[in-house]
Amino acid sequence: MKDLCRHAVDAARTRGAEYADARVVRLRTQSLAAEDRRVAGISDSESIGIGVRARVRGAWGFAAGAEVSRAEAERVAARAVEIAEASARLPPAQATPWASEPGHEGLFQTPVGKDPFRVTLETKIELLLAINAATLAVRGVTKCHSGMWFRREHRFLATSDGTAIESDTCTSTAQYRATAVDATTAKSRYFEAYPLAAGYEHIENTPLLAEAQRVGEEAVAKLKGRPCPVGTKDLVLHPSNLHLTLHESVGHATELDRVLGMEESLAGSSFATTDQLGSLRYGSALMNIVCDNTLPNGLATRGWDDEGVPGQKWHVVRNGVLVDYQTSRQVCRAIGADRSHGSCRADSWRSVPIIRQSNIGLAPGEQPLTPDELIADTRDGIYIDGRGSFSIDQKRLNFQFGGDCFWEIKNGRKGAILKDVTYQAITPRFWGALDAVCDERFWIPCGTTNCGKGDPGQAAQMTHGTATARFRQIRVGATQP
Repeated sequence: MKDLCRHAVDAARTRGAEYADARVVRLRTQSLAAEDRRVAGISDSESIGIGVRARVRGAWGFAAGAEVSRAEAERVAARAVEIAEASARLPPAQATPWASEPGHEGLFQTPVGKDPFRVTLETKIELLLAINAATLAVRGVTKCHSGMWFRREHRFLATSDGTAIESDTCTSTAQYRATAVDATTAKSRYFEAYPLAAGYEHIENTPLLAEAQRVGEEAVAKLKGRPCPVGTKDLVLHPSNLHLTLHESVGHATELDRVLGMEESLAGSSFATTDQLGSLRYGSALMNIVCDNTLPNGLATRGWDDEGVPGQKWHVVRNGVLVDYQTSRQVCRAIGADRSHGSCRADSWRSVPIIRQSNIGLAPGEQPLTPDELIADTRDGIYIDGRGSFSIDQKRLNFQFGGDCFWEIKNGRKGAILKDVTYQAITPRFWGALDAVCDERFWIPCGTTNCGKGDPGQAAQMTHGTATARFRQIRVGATQP
């Protein structure tokens, strides 16, 4: 496969490409779903193909094919060059300076203790049905949906810089949702094995079945929850909630192609423009946002990106100030950087690589602090666990987020369950209200497997690690008038 990639690169170079790269990727995904006491669906799919990028006079072309052969590699390479040449004739050509990168060779593999594709379907289904049975045994729970999802990507990449690498990555996750119904409404509660780059051992090590009764009981309790208050409250956010807010208000906002206005079709641009680099007060001094594509079990940890740049670790926000972006070789020179941070990835062999979020997270607090201590220090607030609805504007500036379960905090005690809580803020004001972050013992990596971007759209995966954190005086319960 490496030789085939090299052959495609040579074919593109022979036809006039100043730079070329080629990827052969084999993808396999498997999903299982159970509803109540029956299997609701099983799917298992696999694909393989080759994708080639070519750069001609600063313009790009990309082509892909589903046949893995020398003839197809030559055809795809020729097509990529043809598209690049056509693009170069359009006024004006996007001749942005291209960042150099030395050639690399090597193999990266996700540490997998138990290959999920070798675990029998019967074993997986038995666990899902047992979870459903345990939640349905809780009085008041009327429905339970559960599922598992696995992804394996075996990738070969060659570039005209001399790179020839191989990576074999695996993603595993499972989740379930219990639903309770009364005479007027329905409420649900979910639990999951956060997506990790790991094997089936991740499913076995997560207390999915052990937590089923609690999840069911909380679904029932939500039926009688008090309505969300309207006003301002201190928010104590569990990583299962905060990671999505971080994803939308920081992760997407610091993708440099989005900042430069090059990728706006799906989710807009960004308020964090390059003229503010080094000066924009993004949040409080406790806000340290770190990208880490070397993070063990991180979903964006794959050795190298799709431009052959090794995984790195860097700050995009340090002590509350914007200091960097997530970059590719095509755009990093726009901020004066000599080298890409390696954030360019495609979701399959048929997709062109674009800037995707790294494993980007909030660094834990430096002082010892537990979630219980943080709640005890909060007089009037709301504790939020889990993901919910969200909305954010095209500049990643004004937003509203919900959650999955909510508890009132009064005088340092977590009390009654609330329902239908939403919180609204403007990104720098929200992160400026950050006044406490629990320490590294409580830092949890929460994976995202369906981040959408691009046109045609692509779904990428990455990890957002955070610890429980507090945000002072955030508006809840109603949008601004």
